[in-house]
Amino acid sequence: MNIFVGDLSFEAIEADLKRAFEAFGKVNSVTIIKEKNGIKSRGFGFVDMPDDAEGIEAINGLNDKEFMGRVLKVSRARKKLEVGHGRGRGRNGSPGYKKGRRARSFMMRKAKVKVAPVKKV
Repeated sequence: MNIFVGDLSFEAIEADLKRAFEAFGKVNSVTIIKEKNGIKSRGFGFVDMPDDAEGIEAINGLNDKEFMGRVLKVSRARKKLEVGHGRGRGRNGSPGYKKGRRARSFMMRKAKVKVAPVKKV
């Protein structure tokens, strides 16, 4: 079972999180998500537990509990959505900015503005 752990302390490391979840059963892996440069934690992570019953017990036992100075938000992780990122595509496969509402409204405002013709002197 894949478990989402939110509101983690920025000082927490994988070993700390693994120790907390091992009180409820076997832990396969622990991943704390870091920023792009790989140094600072983003404040959330994932724990993988092989037994669903132990995972549910860990969720119930650690949700809204204080851990390293912060109150954890623990829940079952959701599946990652397939996202179509490409030219002209936005998040979740929706049309991107060029085909969105903003582009149409901008064109409508532009069409309403009339420019007076310039007279030659």
